[in-house]
Amino acid sequence: MNNAPIGIFDSGVGGLTVARAISDQLPRESLVYVGDTLHSPYGPKPIADVRRYSLEVLDTLVEQGVKMLVIACNTASAAMLRDARERYDVPVVEVIGPAVRTAIAATRNGRIGVIGTEGTIGSGVYQDMLGVNPGIEVFTAACPRFVEFVEAGVTDSPELLAVAEEYLAPLRAADVDTLVLGCTHYPFLKGAISYLMGEGVSLVSSDSETAKDVYRQLLSNGLLADHGAEAAHTYEATGADTATFTTLANRLLGREVRDVRLVRTGAIDLPR
Repeated sequence: MNNAPIGIFDSGVGGLTVARAISDQLPRESLVYVGDTLHSPYGPKPIADVRRYSLEVLDTLVEQGVKMLVIACNTASAAMLRDARERYDVPVVEVIGPAVRTAIAATRNGRIGVIGTEGTIGSGVYQDMLGVNPGIEVFTAACPRFVEFVEAGVTDSPELLAVAEEYLAPLRAADVDTLVLGCTHYPFLKGAISYLMGEGVSLVSSDSETAKDVYRQLLSNGLLADHGAEAAHTYEATGADTATFTTLANRLLGREVRDVRLVRTGAIDLPR
């Protein structure tokens, strides 16, 4: 069981930032990454649909024998984290909690901004988790087009800067000193976001902090890969073809993803 892979799930390619951080911090661990490209993007979709799609993919990962699940998608985490922890017998790690803890530690003036998809911002999960801390004010902005830009491989165009300026203007006006990138696609846009927010604003993304949570969970559950284990990385997608996923993954990560398998997720019935 120790040398079984970690299962990582996202609606598309954004969660590859989390997969990369886990691989960097835990080089002996094998990974199975599934991008639900058939249903991407999750952000504009009803929460009930996101919940169903997410649990279908996680079921598929569990059937493949993973020893841990990582929900590398903010929208999915907001929609079904509790369901996942009740449904599966393996540890489940998500990306929201680590980002919240880092933001609280980073802020100096107690004014924290959060950007994310419409689904994540609309769920109120960041507002709730940050708002329980006295002295912290939370300001949010949905940035739906950011995922479109990343999925198209556009990270530095004039159009992107114009859209980002519109999204971020209210947060700049609110004088936030810490900004949570509440979507795993957004670290690919750090250059543009940092430029517009200014050097005095700390950007918090969940990739490295989530990898630390993965390490802690593996250690506490006695699941760290054996010394000398050889890591294998498997990439899967649910869409009609793998070419777009492969091309975009290589463009964004700067490393070669040689083989992506197509997987089918089964329809499941969930209580409404």
